[in-house]
Amino acid sequence: MKPDGYKAMNKEILEILACPDCKGDLRIESDEEGAAEIVNGRLICDTCGLFFPVKDGIPNFLSPDSGGA
Repeated sequence: MKPDGYKAMNKEILEILACPDCKGDLRIESDEEGAAEIVNGRLICDTCGLFFPVKDGIPNFLSPDSGGA
């Protein structure tokens, strides 16, 4: 049973998400995840290298962290 207030992003959503900058594929780098979910970590674009934080299961595409290009 998951605790109250538990939030996670389903990993299957990666099939439809893309980097908002270059439209490249995203992959997960996670600090905390389950078999089918990510709680905390980041989404990394394989094309341009930008990464987007995931906190409490919510990806933040508004302020990318500096990565590659």
